[in-house]
Amino acid sequence: MRVRRLSGWMAVLTVAGAVSVLAAADDPASLVKAQLADLLYGDGRFRDAIDAYDAAYASASGPLRVAMGRGLVKSLLRSGEFRRARTTAAELADTAPDDAEVLALLGDTRWSAGQFAAAEQAYAAALAADANQARAISGMARALDSRGRPDEALEHARRAVGLAPREPEFHHTLGFVLERQRRYPEAALAYTNYSNLLPNKDNSEMAAWARQQVRFLKSFDDRVPLAARGDAGQKVHTVPFRLRKDKIVVTARVNGRAEMDFILDTGAEMTVVSRRVAQRYGVQPVVYTLSAGVGGVGLRGLMVGTMDRLQIGSLVIDQVPTLIKNPPLQGLPTQEVESFSPLAMGFSVRIDYRRRLLTMARDLPDAAADFVLPMRLHRLATVTGSVNGKTSVPFVIDTGGEVLSISRSTADAIAVVPPRHIGLKVYGTSGWDPDAFLLTGIHVAFDRVALDNVAVPVLNLDAPSILLGFDLGGIVGHRFLSKYDVTIDLRRSEVRLATSAN
Repeated sequence: MRVRRLSGWMAVLTVAGAVSVLAAADDPASLVKAQLADLLYGDGRFRDAIDAYDAAYASASGPLRVAMGRGLVKSLLRSGEFRRARTTAAELADTAPDDAEVLALLGDTRWSAGQFAAAEQAYAAALAADANQARAISGMARALDSRGRPDEALEHARRAVGLAPREPEFHHTLGFVLERQRRYPEAALAYTNYSNLLPNKDNSEMAAWARQQVRFLKSFDDRVPLAARGDAGQKVHTVPFRLRKDKIVVTARVNGRAEMDFILDTGAEMTVVSRRVAQRYGVQPVVYTLSAGVGGVGLRGLMVGTMDRLQIGSLVIDQVPTLIKNPPLQGLPTQEVESFSPLAMGFSVRIDYRRRLLTMARDLPDAAADFVLPMRLHRLATVTGSVNGKTSVPFVIDTGGEVLSISRSTADAIAVVPPRHIGLKVYGTSGWDPDAFLLTGIHVAFDRVALDNVAVPVLNLDAPSILLGFDLGGIVGHRFLSKYDVTIDLRRSEVRLATSAN
Protein backbone atom coordinates (compact mmCIF):
# COMPACT_ATOMS: atom_id res chain seq x y z
CA MET A 1 0.00 0.00 0.00
CA ARG A 2 1.38 3.41 -0.91
CA VAL A 3 0.52 6.14 1.57
CA ARG A 4 2.35 9.21 2.77
CA ARG A 5 3.22 9.75 6.37
CA LEU A 6 4.46 12.36 8.76
CA SER A 7 7.94 10.99 9.30
CA GLY A 8 11.21 10.10 7.73
CA TRP A 9 13.30 13.27 7.12
CA MET A 10 17.06 13.00 7.09
CA ALA A 11 19.67 15.52 8.19
CA VAL A 12 21.36 15.87 4.79
CA LEU A 13 24.47 17.63 6.05
CA THR A 14 25.19 14.79 8.46
CA VAL A 15 24.91 12.13 5.77
CA ALA A 16 26.86 14.18 3.24
CA GLY A 17 29.61 14.53 5.81
CA ALA A 18 29.62 10.78 6.29
CA VAL A 19 29.97 10.32 2.55
CA SER A 20 33.06 12.57 2.40
CA VAL A 21 34.72 10.72 5.26
CA LEU A 22 34.13 7.41 3.49
CA ALA A 23 35.48 8.63 0.16
CA ALA A 24 38.68 6.64 0.35
CA ALA A 25 36.81 3.39 0.91
CA ASP A 26 34.48 3.45 -2.10
CA ASP A 27 34.77 4.05 -5.81
CA PRO A 28 33.94 7.53 -7.19
CA ALA A 29 30.79 6.30 -8.96
CA SER A 30 29.28 5.06 -5.70
CA LEU A 31 30.06 8.36 -4.02
CA VAL A 32 28.42 10.35 -6.80
CA LYS A 33 25.29 8.20 -6.51
CA ALA A 34 25.29 8.69 -2.74
CA GLN A 35 25.61 12.46 -3.02
CA LEU A 36 22.81 12.61 -5.61
CA ALA A 37 20.53 10.57 -3.34
CA ASP A 38 21.21 12.88 -0.40
CA LEU A 39 20.51 15.97 -2.51
CA LEU A 40 17.21 14.59 -3.76
CA TYR A 41 16.15 13.71 -0.23
CA GLY A 42 17.09 17.13 1.08
CA ASP A 43 15.05 18.69 -1.71
CA GLY A 44 11.96 16.74 -0.63
CA ARG A 45 11.92 14.58 -3.79
CA PHE A 46 11.50 11.35 -1.87
CA ARG A 47 10.41 9.06 -4.69
CA ASP A 48 13.31 10.19 -6.85
CA ALA A 49 15.56 9.66 -3.84
CA ILE A 50 14.42 6.04 -3.62
CA ASP A 51 15.81 5.31 -7.08
CA ALA A 52 19.06 7.10 -6.28
CA TYR A 53 19.50 5.37 -2.94
CA ASP A 54 18.71 2.04 -4.60
CA ALA A 55 21.56 2.58 -7.05
CA ALA A 56 23.97 3.74 -4.34
CA TYR A 57 22.98 0.93 -1.99
CA ALA A 58 23.55 -1.67 -4.69
CA SER A 59 27.03 -0.44 -5.67
CA ALA A 60 28.44 0.68 -2.31
CA SER A 61 30.13 -1.45 0.30
CA GLY A 62 30.96 -1.33 3.97
CA PRO A 63 29.89 1.74 6.00
CA LEU A 64 28.74 3.64 2.91
CA ARG A 65 26.35 0.84 2.01
CA VAL A 66 24.87 1.01 5.52
CA ALA A 67 24.54 4.79 5.25
CA MET A 68 22.78 4.48 1.90
CA GLY A 69 20.53 1.78 3.31
CA ARG A 70 19.49 4.14 6.09
CA GLY A 71 18.68 6.80 3.53
CA LEU A 72 16.71 4.30 1.47
CA VAL A 73 14.62 3.22 4.45
CA LYS A 74 13.82 6.84 5.33
CA SER A 75 12.85 7.59 1.73
CA LEU A 76 10.63 4.52 1.59
CA LEU A 77 8.89 5.54 4.81
CA ARG A 78 8.35 9.08 3.53
CA SER A 79 6.84 7.67 0.34
CA GLY A 80 4.60 5.20 2.15
CA GLU A 81 6.42 2.11 0.91
CA PHE A 82 5.95 0.53 4.33
CA ARG A 83 6.49 -3.12 3.42
CA ARG A 84 9.64 -2.56 1.44
CA ALA A 85 10.94 -0.27 4.18
CA ARG A 86 10.50 -3.08 6.70
CA THR A 87 12.28 -5.58 4.46
CA THR A 88 15.20 -3.23 3.86
CA ALA A 89 15.46 -2.25 7.54
CA ALA A 90 15.49 -5.91 8.58
CA GLU A 91 18.23 -6.63 6.03
CA LEU A 92 20.25 -3.68 7.35
CA ALA A 93 19.80 -4.83 10.93
CA ASP A 94 21.28 -8.20 9.97
CA THR A 95 24.20 -6.45 8.25
CA ALA A 96 24.82 -3.86 10.99
CA PRO A 97 23.28 -5.25 14.20
CA ASP A 98 25.14 -2.74 16.38
CA ASP A 99 24.19 0.35 14.38
CA ALA A 100 21.88 2.32 16.67
CA GLU A 101 20.25 4.33 13.88
CA VAL A 102 19.57 1.20 11.85
CA LEU A 103 17.85 -0.32 14.88
CA ALA A 104 15.84 2.88 15.39
CA LEU A 105 14.75 2.78 11.74
CA LEU A 106 13.78 -0.85 12.20
CA GLY A 107 11.53 0.42 15.01
CA ASP A 108 10.04 3.07 12.73
CA THR A 109 9.23 0.48 10.06
CA ARG A 110 7.60 -1.77 12.64
CA TRP A 111 5.58 1.19 13.91
CA SER A 112 4.45 1.90 10.35
CA ALA A 113 3.04 -1.64 10.28
CA GLY A 114 1.19 -1.13 13.55
CA GLN A 115 3.53 -3.59 15.29
CA PHE A 116 3.84 -1.35 18.32
CA ALA A 117 5.35 -3.77 20.83
CA ALA A 118 7.95 -4.93 18.30
CA ALA A 119 8.75 -1.29 17.50
CA GLU A 120 9.41 -0.61 21.18
CA GLN A 121 11.77 -3.57 21.31
CA ALA A 122 13.75 -2.16 18.39
CA TYR A 123 13.88 1.30 19.98
CA ALA A 124 15.09 -0.25 23.25
CA ALA A 125 17.81 -2.15 21.35
CA ALA A 126 18.88 1.09 19.64
CA LEU A 127 19.14 2.88 22.98
CA ALA A 128 21.13 0.00 24.42
CA ALA A 129 23.62 0.55 21.57
CA ASP A 130 23.55 4.36 21.93
CA ALA A 131 21.68 6.02 24.78
CA ASN A 132 21.59 9.28 22.80
CA GLN A 133 20.06 7.89 19.60
CA ALA A 134 17.53 10.64 18.93
CA ARG A 135 15.32 8.71 16.49
CA ALA A 136 14.91 5.89 19.00
CA ILE A 137 14.13 8.38 21.78
CA SER A 138 11.49 10.07 19.63
CA GLY A 139 10.01 6.67 18.77
CA MET A 140 9.85 5.78 22.45
CA ALA A 141 8.00 9.06 23.06
CA ARG A 142 5.25 7.95 20.66
CA ALA A 143 5.17 4.49 22.20
CA LEU A 144 4.95 5.77 25.78
CA ASP A 145 2.19 8.20 24.85
CA SER A 146 0.21 5.40 23.19
CA ARG A 147 0.41 3.42 26.45
CA GLY A 148 -0.95 6.24 28.60
CA ARG A 149 2.38 7.44 30.04
CA PRO A 150 2.27 11.13 29.07
CA ASP A 151 4.95 12.50 31.42
CA GLU A 152 7.57 10.03 30.22
CA ALA A 153 6.48 10.59 26.62
CA LEU A 154 7.01 14.35 26.95
CA GLU A 155 10.42 13.86 28.55
CA HIS A 156 11.52 11.64 25.67
CA ALA A 157 10.09 13.95 22.99
CA ARG A 158 11.90 16.98 24.41
CA ARG A 159 15.13 15.05 24.71
CA ALA A 160 14.96 13.94 21.08
CA VAL A 161 14.48 17.55 19.93
CA GLY A 162 17.37 18.66 22.11
CA LEU A 163 19.66 16.05 20.58
CA ALA A 164 18.62 16.71 16.97
CA PRO A 165 17.03 20.17 16.75
CA ARG A 166 17.17 20.23 12.93
CA GLU A 167 15.08 17.05 12.52
CA PRO A 168 11.49 18.09 11.67
CA GLU A 169 9.96 14.74 12.58
CA PHE A 170 11.05 15.06 16.20
CA HIS A 171 9.37 18.46 16.52
CA HIS A 172 6.19 16.91 15.15
CA THR A 173 6.32 14.17 17.78
CA LEU A 174 6.81 16.81 20.48
CA GLY A 175 3.83 18.80 19.15
CA PHE A 176 1.67 15.69 19.10
CA VAL A 177 2.52 14.78 22.70
CA LEU A 178 1.92 18.36 23.90
CA GLU A 179 -1.40 18.57 22.05
CA ARG A 180 -2.53 15.32 23.67
CA GLN A 181 -1.79 16.94 27.03
CA ARG A 182 -3.89 19.98 26.02
CA ARG A 183 -0.86 22.30 26.13
CA TYR A 184 -1.91 24.03 22.97
CA PRO A 185 0.45 27.07 22.92
CA GLU A 186 3.51 24.82 23.30
CA ALA A 187 2.13 22.36 20.75
CA ALA A 188 1.62 25.20 18.26
CA LEU A 189 5.26 26.25 18.67
CA ALA A 190 6.47 22.68 18.11
CA TYR A 191 4.35 22.32 14.96
CA THR A 192 5.64 25.69 13.72
CA ASN A 193 9.23 24.46 14.13
CA TYR A 194 8.26 21.28 12.31
CA SER A 195 6.85 23.25 9.34
CA ASN A 196 9.84 25.60 9.17
CA LEU A 197 12.28 22.68 9.01
CA LEU A 198 10.54 20.85 6.16
CA PRO A 199 12.20 20.85 2.73
CA ASN A 200 11.19 23.92 0.73
CA LYS A 201 9.45 21.79 -1.88
CA ASP A 202 7.39 19.76 0.60
CA ASN A 203 3.87 20.79 -0.41
CA SER A 204 2.28 17.60 0.86
CA GLU A 205 -1.08 17.39 2.58
CA MET A 206 0.73 16.74 5.86
CA ALA A 207 2.76 19.93 5.62
CA ALA A 208 -0.45 21.87 4.91
CA TRP A 209 -2.16 20.10 7.82
CA ALA A 210 0.59 21.21 10.21
CA ARG A 211 0.24 24.85 9.19
CA GLN A 212 -3.53 24.76 9.66
CA GLN A 213 -3.13 22.96 12.98
CA VAL A 214 -0.94 25.79 14.26
CA ARG A 215 -3.67 28.29 13.40
CA PHE A 216 -6.30 26.19 15.14
CA LEU A 217 -4.28 25.67 18.32
CA LYS A 218 -3.47 29.37 18.52
CA SER A 219 -7.16 30.24 18.20
CA PHE A 220 -7.73 29.05 21.79
CA ASP A 221 -5.61 31.90 23.17
CA ASP A 222 -5.79 31.48 26.95
CA ARG A 223 -8.85 29.19 26.94
CA VAL A 224 -8.37 25.69 28.32
CA PRO A 225 -9.38 23.04 25.74
CA LEU A 226 -11.58 20.11 26.76
CA ALA A 227 -12.11 21.47 30.26
CA ALA A 228 -14.46 19.41 32.43
CA ARG A 229 -16.83 21.78 34.18
CA GLY A 230 -16.72 21.78 37.98
CA ASP A 231 -15.76 18.40 39.39
CA ALA A 232 -17.02 16.47 36.34
CA GLY A 233 -13.49 15.23 35.71
CA GLN A 234 -13.49 13.38 39.05
CA LYS A 235 -16.95 11.83 38.73
CA VAL A 236 -18.37 8.77 37.02
CA HIS A 237 -21.07 9.65 34.49
CA THR A 238 -23.69 7.13 33.37
CA VAL A 239 -26.31 7.82 30.72
CA PRO A 240 -28.86 5.61 28.98
CA PHE A 241 -28.55 4.94 25.28
CA ARG A 242 -30.63 3.38 22.57
CA LEU A 243 -29.56 1.42 19.51
CA ARG A 244 -30.48 2.69 16.08
CA LYS A 245 -29.23 0.87 13.00
CA ASP A 246 -26.35 -0.66 14.98
CA LYS A 247 -25.34 2.74 16.37
CA ILE A 248 -25.24 3.78 20.05
CA VAL A 249 -27.30 6.95 20.35
CA VAL A 250 -27.41 9.31 23.35
CA THR A 251 -28.96 12.72 23.83
CA ALA A 252 -26.70 15.73 24.24
CA ARG A 253 -26.83 19.51 24.35
CA VAL A 254 -24.65 21.78 22.22
CA ASN A 255 -23.92 25.19 23.72
CA GLY A 256 -26.78 24.83 26.19
CA ARG A 257 -29.45 24.48 23.50
CA ALA A 258 -32.14 21.84 22.99
CA GLU A 259 -31.29 18.14 23.24
CA MET A 260 -30.30 16.30 20.08
CA ASP A 261 -29.02 12.85 19.16
CA PHE A 262 -25.31 12.07 19.13
CA ILE A 263 -23.73 8.77 18.10
CA LEU A 264 -20.99 7.25 20.23
CA ASP A 265 -18.10 6.91 17.78
CA THR A 266 -14.83 5.71 19.29
CA GLY A 267 -13.45 5.53 15.75
CA ALA A 268 -13.30 9.35 15.59
CA GLU A 269 -10.73 11.58 17.23
CA MET A 270 -12.98 14.63 17.46
CA THR A 271 -16.55 15.56 18.21
CA VAL A 272 -18.32 15.86 14.84
CA VAL A 273 -21.32 17.98 13.82
CA SER A 274 -23.04 18.63 10.53
CA ARG A 275 -22.91 22.00 8.82
CA ARG A 276 -26.57 22.58 9.72
CA VAL A 277 -26.00 22.03 13.44
CA ALA A 278 -22.84 24.14 13.44
CA GLN A 279 -24.67 27.06 11.87
CA ARG A 280 -27.75 26.69 14.07
CA TYR A 281 -25.95 26.26 17.38
CA GLY A 282 -23.04 28.63 16.95
CA VAL A 283 -20.08 26.31 16.39
CA GLN A 284 -17.81 28.69 14.51
CA PRO A 285 -15.29 27.25 12.02
CA VAL A 286 -11.68 28.33 12.40
CA VAL A 287 -9.61 26.52 9.74
CA TYR A 288 -9.73 23.69 7.26
CA THR A 289 -8.22 20.39 8.32
CA LEU A 290 -7.76 16.93 6.83
CA SER A 291 -10.11 14.12 7.70
CA ALA A 292 -10.20 10.56 6.44
CA GLY A 293 -12.39 7.50 6.70
CA VAL A 294 -13.87 4.66 4.72
CA GLY A 295 -14.80 5.72 1.22
CA GLY A 296 -13.50 6.65 -2.18
CA VAL A 297 -13.00 10.35 -1.41
CA GLY A 298 -9.99 9.48 0.73
CA LEU A 299 -8.48 12.52 2.41
CA ARG A 300 -11.23 15.07 2.85
CA GLY A 301 -10.86 18.77 3.62
CA LEU A 302 -13.32 19.84 6.33
CA MET A 303 -13.76 22.76 8.68
CA VAL A 304 -12.71 22.50 12.31
CA GLY A 305 -13.89 24.84 15.06
CA THR A 306 -14.60 24.98 18.77
CA MET A 307 -17.83 24.10 20.54
CA ASP A 308 -18.27 26.24 23.66
CA ARG A 309 -19.99 23.48 25.61
CA LEU A 310 -21.03 19.86 25.15
CA GLN A 311 -23.29 18.28 27.77
CA ILE A 312 -24.05 14.56 27.92
CA GLY A 313 -25.99 13.74 31.07
CA SER A 314 -23.99 15.05 34.02
CA LEU A 315 -20.79 15.37 31.96
CA VAL A 316 -20.18 18.93 30.78
CA ILE A 317 -17.09 19.74 28.70
CA ASP A 318 -16.11 23.27 27.65
CA GLN A 319 -14.05 24.34 24.64
CA VAL A 320 -14.45 21.17 22.59
CA PRO A 321 -12.48 20.89 19.30
CA THR A 322 -15.13 20.00 16.73
CA LEU A 323 -15.01 18.75 13.17
CA ILE A 324 -17.69 20.36 10.99
CA LYS A 325 -18.89 18.30 8.02
CA ASN A 326 -18.57 21.22 5.64
CA PRO A 327 -18.60 20.82 2.71
CA PRO A 328 -21.03 17.90 3.13
CA LEU A 329 -20.83 14.79 0.99
CA GLN A 330 -23.50 14.29 -1.62
CA GLY A 331 -25.17 11.10 -2.77
CA LEU A 332 -25.13 9.20 0.53
CA PRO A 333 -28.19 7.14 1.55
CA THR A 334 -28.36 8.90 4.93
CA GLN A 335 -27.54 12.34 6.25
CA GLU A 336 -24.24 12.93 8.02
CA VAL A 337 -24.93 12.88 11.74
CA GLU A 338 -23.49 14.23 14.97
CA SER A 339 -21.06 12.05 16.92
CA PHE A 340 -18.64 12.16 19.83
CA SER A 341 -15.87 10.07 21.36
CA PRO A 342 -15.23 10.26 25.11
CA LEU A 343 -11.75 8.88 24.38
CA ALA A 344 -10.92 12.06 22.48
CA MET A 345 -11.89 14.05 25.57
CA GLY A 346 -9.75 11.94 27.88
CA PHE A 347 -12.54 9.78 29.33
CA SER A 348 -12.59 6.00 29.50
CA VAL A 349 -15.80 4.25 28.42
CA ARG A 350 -17.87 1.28 29.51
CA ILE A 351 -20.73 0.08 27.30
CA ASP A 352 -23.35 -2.18 28.86
CA TYR A 353 -25.27 -3.40 25.83
CA ARG A 354 -27.68 -5.52 27.85
CA ARG A 355 -28.87 -2.69 30.10
CA ARG A 356 -28.29 0.03 27.46
CA LEU A 357 -26.03 2.11 29.73
CA LEU A 358 -22.97 4.17 28.78
CA THR A 359 -20.49 5.04 31.55
CA MET A 360 -17.71 7.63 31.18
CA ALA A 361 -14.99 8.58 33.65
CA ARG A 362 -11.35 9.61 33.79
CA ASP A 363 -10.83 6.64 36.11
CA LEU A 364 -13.42 3.87 35.74
CA PRO A 365 -14.24 1.61 38.68
CA ASP A 366 -12.89 -1.93 38.44
CA ALA A 367 -15.11 -4.48 36.73
CA ALA A 368 -14.80 -8.16 35.93
CA ALA A 369 -13.68 -9.17 32.44
CA ASP A 370 -13.44 -12.47 30.61
CA PHE A 371 -10.90 -11.11 28.12
CA VAL A 372 -8.35 -8.31 28.50
CA LEU A 373 -6.75 -6.95 25.32
CA PRO A 374 -3.74 -4.60 25.44
CA MET A 375 -4.63 -1.31 23.75
CA ARG A 376 -2.72 1.47 22.11
CA LEU A 377 -4.14 4.96 21.74
CA HIS A 378 -2.34 6.78 18.94
CA ARG A 379 -4.99 9.18 17.67
CA LEU A 380 -7.42 6.22 17.73
CA ALA A 381 -7.72 3.23 20.06
CA THR A 382 -6.43 -0.01 18.54
CA VAL A 383 -5.96 -3.62 19.56
CA THR A 384 -3.85 -6.22 17.80
CA GLY A 385 -5.64 -8.97 15.92
CA SER A 386 -4.30 -11.89 13.96
CA VAL A 387 -5.75 -12.77 10.57
CA ASN A 388 -5.55 -16.37 9.39
CA GLY A 389 -3.08 -17.07 12.18
CA LYS A 390 -0.09 -15.45 10.52
CA THR A 391 -0.65 -11.72 10.12
CA SER A 392 -0.93 -9.49 13.20
CA VAL A 393 -2.34 -6.05 12.48
CA PRO A 394 -3.93 -3.17 14.42
CA PHE A 395 -7.73 -2.94 14.48
CA VAL A 396 -9.52 0.28 15.44
CA ILE A 397 -12.16 -0.15 18.17
CA ASP A 398 -14.97 1.66 16.38
CA THR A 399 -18.41 1.83 17.97
CA GLY A 400 -19.48 3.94 15.01
CA GLY A 401 -18.75 1.08 12.60
CA GLU A 402 -21.16 -1.75 12.01
CA VAL A 403 -19.09 -4.84 11.26
CA LEU A 404 -15.68 -6.44 11.63
CA SER A 405 -13.68 -5.59 8.52
CA ILE A 406 -10.11 -5.73 7.25
CA SER A 407 -8.11 -3.40 5.03
CA ARG A 408 -6.96 -4.07 1.50
CA SER A 409 -3.37 -4.20 2.72
CA THR A 410 -4.28 -6.95 5.20
CA ALA A 411 -6.09 -8.87 2.47
CA ASP A 412 -2.97 -8.57 0.30
CA ALA A 413 -0.77 -9.79 3.17
CA ILE A 414 -2.75 -12.97 3.78
CA ALA A 415 -2.83 -13.65 0.03
CA VAL A 416 -6.19 -15.41 0.02
CA VAL A 417 -7.70 -15.86 -3.42
CA PRO A 418 -11.50 -15.68 -3.07
CA PRO A 419 -13.42 -18.36 -4.96
CA ARG A 420 -15.48 -15.56 -6.42
CA HIS A 421 -15.49 -11.79 -6.12
CA ILE A 422 -18.47 -10.65 -4.06
CA GLY A 423 -18.83 -6.91 -4.44
CA LEU A 424 -20.33 -4.80 -1.65
CA LYS A 425 -21.98 -1.41 -1.47
CA VAL A 426 -20.22 0.20 1.48
CA TYR A 427 -20.12 3.86 2.45
CA GLY A 428 -18.40 5.68 5.25
CA THR A 429 -17.34 9.16 6.29
CA SER A 430 -15.46 9.58 3.01
CA GLY A 431 -18.30 8.41 0.78
CA TRP A 432 -18.82 5.19 -1.15
CA ASP A 433 -16.01 2.65 -1.29
CA PRO A 434 -16.19 1.51 -4.91
CA ASP A 435 -13.72 -1.34 -4.44
CA ALA A 436 -15.19 -2.97 -1.31
CA PHE A 437 -15.77 -6.70 -1.47
CA LEU A 438 -16.58 -9.63 0.81
CA LEU A 439 -13.87 -12.14 1.72
CA THR A 440 -15.08 -15.48 3.09
CA GLY A 441 -13.43 -18.20 5.14
CA ILE A 442 -11.33 -15.82 7.27
CA HIS A 443 -10.09 -16.53 10.81
CA VAL A 444 -9.65 -13.52 13.08
CA ALA A 445 -8.45 -13.68 16.68
CA PHE A 446 -7.93 -11.10 19.41
CA ASP A 447 -5.89 -12.98 21.98
CA ARG A 448 -8.25 -15.76 23.14
CA VAL A 449 -11.27 -14.30 21.36
CA ALA A 450 -11.47 -16.18 18.06
CA LEU A 451 -13.82 -15.87 15.10
CA ASP A 452 -13.44 -18.81 12.76
CA ASN A 453 -14.52 -19.08 9.16
CA VAL A 454 -16.15 -15.65 9.00
CA ALA A 455 -16.93 -13.38 6.08
CA VAL A 456 -15.39 -9.91 6.36
CA PRO A 457 -15.71 -6.82 4.20
CA VAL A 458 -12.42 -5.66 2.68
CA LEU A 459 -12.25 -1.87 2.72
CA ASN A 460 -10.01 0.85 1.39
CA LEU A 461 -8.35 2.18 4.56
CA ASP A 462 -5.46 3.91 2.79
CA ALA A 463 -6.58 7.43 3.71
CA PRO A 464 -7.01 6.76 7.46
CA SER A 465 -3.57 5.11 7.41
CA ILE A 466 -2.11 8.34 6.03
CA LEU A 467 -3.35 10.34 8.98
CA LEU A 468 -2.64 7.67 11.59
CA GLY A 469 0.94 7.21 10.44
CA PHE A 470 0.68 3.43 10.35
CA ASP A 471 -0.88 0.78 8.16
CA LEU A 472 -4.35 0.17 9.58
CA GLY A 473 -5.29 -3.50 9.50
CA GLY A 474 -9.03 -3.40 10.11
CA ILE A 475 -12.00 -2.18 12.12
CA VAL A 476 -13.84 -3.80 15.01
CA GLY A 477 -17.44 -2.60 14.86
CA HIS A 478 -20.77 -2.94 16.62
CA ARG A 479 -21.70 -6.51 15.68
CA PHE A 480 -18.60 -7.88 17.39
CA LEU A 481 -18.56 -5.45 20.33
CA SER A 482 -22.26 -5.80 21.15
CA LYS A 483 -21.72 -9.40 22.27
CA TYR A 484 -19.89 -8.11 25.34
CA ASP A 485 -19.88 -5.59 28.11
CA VAL A 486 -17.08 -3.45 26.62
CA THR A 487 -14.65 -1.32 28.61
CA ILE A 488 -12.11 0.92 26.87
CA ASP A 489 -9.80 1.95 29.69
CA LEU A 490 -7.34 4.75 28.96
CA ARG A 491 -5.56 4.61 32.31
CA ARG A 492 -4.83 0.90 32.04
CA SER A 493 -4.37 0.98 28.24
CA GLU A 494 -6.62 -2.01 27.71
CA VAL A 495 -9.95 -3.14 26.29
CA ARG A 496 -11.90 -5.46 28.58
CA LEU A 497 -14.66 -7.74 27.33
CA ALA A 498 -17.14 -9.39 29.70
CA THR A 499 -19.57 -11.99 28.38
CA SER A 500 -21.53 -11.95 31.66
CA ALA A 501 -23.42 -8.90 30.45
CA ASN A 502 -25.56 -11.04 28.13
